[in-house]
Amino acid sequence: MSKDAKQAVYWYKKAAEQGYAGAQYNLGVMYANGEGALQDLSKAKYWIKKAYEGGNARAKEALGAFEL
Repeated sequence: MSKDAKQAVYWYKKAAEQGYAGAQYNLGVMYANGEGALQDLSKAKYWIKKAYEGGNARAKEALGAFEL
């Protein structure tokens, strides 16, 4: 894992915990892909769902992929 990706996860998580839907989506994608953190599909789904609930347009499609 690159140091930059780990830092991105750190900062996205801080912003996601504050309710920023864009950060929630990006954090979910990083967990889904195992970028900057170990792959964790349950965390990925959690954050992408939060992003969807927060109005992030890209999250709806991504969340649908978890429902398959």
